[in-house]
Amino acid sequence: MSRAAKATLLASVCLSAFTIWGVHFLQEQEHENMFQGVLRDDERRREKMRQREEELQESLRKRALYERYQQVSSQRDVLEDHS
Repeated sequence: MSRAAKATLLASVCLSAFTIWGVHFLQEQEHENMFQGVLRDDERRREKMRQREEELQESLRKRALYERYQQVSSQRDVLEDHS
């Protein structure tokens, strides 16, 4: 086998190995990015639930405050009064 053929074979093997490594590396990066996206989505969901819970507690606090100073009737009571 000639020296040029050996060099070509070696270059081809090295290029193929580098290409395979590169593809696996990119797949791992993409997988990690997708996983981080899931973690960010979970954090956003938790934050949204925390905000909703705070809003509910604030609403309940306001309702209790209003009920101390005025009579509050439910929607059902209002509908029955209009029947």
